[in-house]
Amino acid sequence: MNAADTAFILICAALVMLMTPGLALFYGGLVRAKNVLSTTMHSFVLVGVASVVWAIIGYTLAFGPDVAGVIGGLDHLFLKGVGMEPSEAAKTIPHLAFMVFQCMFAVITPALISGAYAERISFRAMLLFSVLWLVLVYAPMAHWVWGGGWMFKMGALDFAGGAVVHMSSAAAALAAAHVLGRREGYGREPFVPHNLPMTVLGAGILWFGWFGFNAGSALAANGLAAMAFVTTHLATAAGVMGWLAVEWMHSGKPTTLGAASGAVAGLVAITPAAGFVEPMPAMIIGFGGGMLCYGGVLMKKVFKYDDALDVVGVHGVGGTWGALATGLFASEAVNGVNGLFYGNPGQLWTQFLSVVATWLFCYLMSRGIFHAVDALMGLRVTVDAERAGLDVSEHNERAYEQ
Repeated sequence: MNAADTAFILICAALVMLMTPGLALFYGGLVRAKNVLSTTMHSFVLVGVASVVWAIIGYTLAFGPDVAGVIGGLDHLFLKGVGMEPSEAAKTIPHLAFMVFQCMFAVITPALISGAYAERISFRAMLLFSVLWLVLVYAPMAHWVWGGGWMFKMGALDFAGGAVVHMSSAAAALAAAHVLGRREGYGREPFVPHNLPMTVLGAGILWFGWFGFNAGSALAANGLAAMAFVTTHLATAAGVMGWLAVEWMHSGKPTTLGAASGAVAGLVAITPAAGFVEPMPAMIIGFGGGMLCYGGVLMKKVFKYDDALDVVGVHGVGGTWGALATGLFASEAVNGVNGLFYGNPGQLWTQFLSVVATWLFCYLMSRGIFHAVDALMGLRVTVDAERAGLDVSEHNERAYEQ
């Protein structure tokens, strides 16, 4: 084992952990004041809940011995056999270090979904859905892509979670919008973010933590980690510019929320490509992500679904673009695989197949879980509770003195 690699991955795991509280701030600032605590709670509580689920069963389903390319075996149930020895996936770091790094990905992914159902889901339904989703959707996706499953064997490239994290959460978010329906008063009343400085702070924490997310996915303190760090930063910077350019032309004003959203769009877009592309293509990916995700946010007005905090528009569109762009810009000089622009058109087709499979599987499974939870205990709070705000009706708290 290598001490530098171990230290690096432990630091990266801590950075990724910080992303979920950062997401809580990002989402919390975007909702109305009466729902800020409930929205923040959705993300924060999953640091606890998802970690426990991951340790008990999620990790073994994702990274246990491959079973028919579909799921991991139960060899690591309750973290059996996960100790201080190296793992098969990362031979220079302790198995525990790899497990806890991957745990932080499992924490933030269901938290991303919460942006779609904010301001109207009951807390107990949210908890049950998240547990079931981690076991039935996230763990299989992680196994398919990173644990030796069929997408890995097919040659699909996803360095840090374009499919596993972003498209999967966006597909679940779309299912949530379809099953739960619109918020009370949506389309008739103003739904204005109550604290944009909080959102910008959250975006900054996400940007900071994302270096652990992407660079850490090299699983070693090496040149590939440095490349992923640089491509992540440059793509994010370009994402800010891409979003603001389109927003400025479309609405006449560049906004602070647009800059924060553009940063997240750039981060999402580069995630699958970070360890496969060079810096200049990374900026193209980020700039394109900013522009495309701005358009993606406008889709909900066209298709009339209520994705409260634009999970589909940012993580769905950005993750899809990033996965396809990996098939365009991947360079053998970075990580041994070429894309279309480097003479390998087959990689783009492989990426396309992985995108279609991810959206179909994650949407259909998520919708089924939502319907099951709804039948068991009901998904939405009552109309009166929604009007009063979930902070009071679900948690008996108020964020601000009145």
